[in-house]
Amino acid sequence: MNQLPAADGFLALPDENLADYKTAKYVIQQVPYEHTSSYLEGSAKGPAAIVSASHFVEFYDEELDMESYRSGGIVTMEEMDFTSKVDEEAMVLIDEETSKHINAGKYVVSLGAEHTVTNGFVRAHKRKYPDMAVLQIDAHSDLRESYHDNIYSHASVMKRVHDMKVPLVQIGIRAQCKEESDLIKSSDIINTFYAHQIRKDSKWMDKAIACLPKHVYLSIDADGFDPSIMPAVGTAEPNGLFWSETLEFLRRVFAEREVIGFDVLECAPIEGSILSEFTLAKLVYRLIGYHSIKH
Repeated sequence: MNQLPAADGFLALPDENLADYKTAKYVIQQVPYEHTSSYLEGSAKGPAAIVSASHFVEFYDEELDMESYRSGGIVTMEEMDFTSKVDEEAMVLIDEETSKHINAGKYVVSLGAEHTVTNGFVRAHKRKYPDMAVLQIDAHSDLRESYHDNIYSHASVMKRVHDMKVPLVQIGIRAQCKEESDLIKSSDIINTFYAHQIRKDSKWMDKAIACLPKHVYLSIDADGFDPSIMPAVGTAEPNGLFWSETLEFLRRVFAEREVIGFDVLECAPIEGSILSEFTLAKLVYRLIGYHSIKH
């Protein structure tokens, strides 16, 4: 997998030395896998749209009072090629590519299309961090055994994570079927913080973080945010998370736990609008900043 020139990569960095794979600490991988979208399609265009929008994100982060990219550099890889690869073959490819970066000592940030891709990311990170948990920000619990007869559906990705015996903490869930609710109630490794609950509980952040072990893999579905600030998603749901509360929570997670990698997914760009992809680009940069101030 080749890297993009600095001018084409995340943030369009002005210094080639800070956007080179040999020296960069942070790797942005683009994973435009879209095979099981069940409502609106278009998430395959999400990774490139986020990278493109990032060219207009300020280098200076006013919250952190720093230019975060200088804390190790950021390299962006070319999009993964899923020609003739779906389901398990696609997950193997994602696992292999992610593992290469982890083994090279990089911190991997993944921009994905449909949520299915997290299956491959978790496989790769679990190999190095067997005690890890997944922190999922999402409107949907994604815990169906299968959807449309496909166990690799985006609606089943967290069931596959659960099958790996990886603990799961879910934030902002507000759409699921009874099968998923029953699994949450019966499993001792799933902790779900529903949107309607966190609106009434001022201690929800404390409770969620208390459920997390030392090593945490973070998976962010764009539809976890409220549609008013994140309209370009395939399966929008009302009563989502807002910017300030989400960043307050994530800053605490990065400070109090070891976030070993993260993904941002399910952006389906809307022609003529840049709100969602720009917001997600700023989110990615902010999270890199949260990681860098600790390391």
